[in-house]
Amino acid sequence: MSGSVNSADVDRSSNGAVDSMDAALDISGIEAGYGRTTVLRDLSLRVSRGEVAALLGPNGAGKTTLLRVVSGFLPATRGSVSMFGEDITSAPAHRRFRAGLCHVPEGRGVFRSLTVRENLVMQAKRGSESEAIERAASVFPIIGERLHQQAGTLSGGQQQMLAIASAYVRQPRLILVDEASLGLAPLIVDDIFGFLRQVSSEGCSLLIVDQFAHRALELASSAYVLNRGEITFVGTAKELLEGDVFSHYVGTG
Repeated sequence: MSGSVNSADVDRSSNGAVDSMDAALDISGIEAGYGRTTVLRDLSLRVSRGEVAALLGPNGAGKTTLLRVVSGFLPATRGSVSMFGEDITSAPAHRRFRAGLCHVPEGRGVFRSLTVRENLVMQAKRGSESEAIERAASVFPIIGERLHQQAGTLSGGQQQMLAIASAYVRQPRLILVDEASLGLAPLIVDDIFGFLRQVSSEGCSLLIVDQFAHRALELASSAYVLNRGEITFVGTAKELLEGDVFSHYVGTG
């Protein structure tokens, strides 16, 4: 079937071979897991500069594990990770953060006991706190209206907006988005995908994991499908959206 690959073949982007210096993210031959359990096996993936890539697959496929490896929260046992031409395989998470990587995790990644304003200030670059708050409010106005409210008292959708806005205020170069729309009302999902489209138009590179596969693919230019820790499809988002290919690799539910 068009687009199917062996794991050893996944060493290119959907647009063909890309030099690692031109890639926002270049993952090569990664293996990783928890304890004695291997989750990712010889996994390779690339996101070009300014590109949106979708990473799809069933529950338990290893998508979150891969994002944790890229972020530095989980060490790889084999392989390499480069970001904008720099090898970050052994770099701690805070160094990757300073280099322009941002990870929006599943599950409302906010400091619940702090106010909305305090959450934003924590992520802002020193001396640019006011600008950061204005930047967050420009993309999610409701956040600007709740600056003095404790983050834990926000609705689930508002907490997700705050988590994403907190990532945005540092003007990252690469954002990893893990199930940002999970469990949210349709209007909130629209707002979040609108935000992702906006940051993409500003030149930020994105790797998106999301339950709404069609929406992720509509935004993305390239697509990867992960199943049981291995990449089983790599190609353009358009190729994956074609009915037979999409239903085979992702399912229609």
